[in-house]
Amino acid sequence: MKRVLTAGLALTGVLGLAACGAAGGSDNQLTVVEWGGQDQKTHVKAGVEPWGKEQGVTIKQDSPTDYAKFRAQVESGKVSWDVVEVEPNFARTACDKGWAVKLDKSVVDTSTLNPEEVSDCAIPVLEYAFTIGYNTKKFPNAHPTTWAEFFDTKKFPGKRGFWKYATGAIFEAALLADGVKPADLYPLDIDRAFKKLDTIKDDIVFYETGEQQQQLVASGEAPLVQAWNGRIYAAAKEGQPVANEWNQHLLSYDNLVIPKGARNAENAQKWMDWYIKHPEAQAAYTNATAYGPITKDALDHVKPDVLAELPTSPDNAPKRAAIIDYSYWAEHYDEVSERLNEWAAQ
Repeated sequence: MKRVLTAGLALTGVLGLAACGAAGGSDNQLTVVEWGGQDQKTHVKAGVEPWGKEQGVTIKQDSPTDYAKFRAQVESGKVSWDVVEVEPNFARTACDKGWAVKLDKSVVDTSTLNPEEVSDCAIPVLEYAFTIGYNTKKFPNAHPTTWAEFFDTKKFPGKRGFWKYATGAIFEAALLADGVKPADLYPLDIDRAFKKLDTIKDDIVFYETGEQQQQLVASGEAPLVQAWNGRIYAAAKEGQPVANEWNQHLLSYDNLVIPKGARNAENAQKWMDWYIKHPEAQAAYTNATAYGPITKDALDHVKPDVLAELPTSPDNAPKRAAIIDYSYWAEHYDEVSERLNEWAAQ
């Protein structure tokens, strides 16, 4: 997943959490589940533990997010998780299927959030962008500034890195490159997108993790990648020859949901409301990761050098092509994923 730094490893201190999943009321804890690694530790320290200390609530963690485990906990009635970071298409599916708790908007005030990122069961936890990431040594003077140029292998030679994931904006990028206007992107013309992808198939390198993405572009193996802005920012801070191109970026976000049957659902909603109303907590996480906060007020607390690398900054926001429509993906994810995997294997 996009921000996992220690993929697949549960955080310490979570042994025995399954025993907390028995039916019953709150145990005055909050078990937070995200994608894992240093990113999760940073977010929990900045954005969850201060609330826990204020309220006298014990904060526990588990990782990584696992949709099959989420569903299995709910359907078995043995829920050990309280609030979970998920992709928005899963948030919508979980809400529709009754696997997630519908939020009480009298408790969770969502009025300051982007309404496109809020649903009956979910609020955003962060914002990020799919950008054109490029190797600054390979392209010291001119680099692609549009998706059409990204697909132009004659003008800008080299391999292209894409995330092998249907909701990874590969189809949105292909359609923009083929001349589709941003306002007309959805519903996606998948046939047309594949035709455009066919034109550079021999030059495509797929990655599956953020680390692979960084290595591809920094090494020059794929000097152009469809990037997660925070990964390019992190690599650049480490001295790697990489940068984000912000023109035509595609805005995305992750959601927070509460599994149905969570022992501490009330605490989860109270924390959600606190997080929305504490921009400095959002900004503390942003300053460490370059993943954007969920309210505009939080931008006032972000360091200038980090602000320049956020999709919602005053300079970058006007360059956005579109926001990913996860309502579309909630409906079409399975069928398009199967087709993408078959196409990539051919």
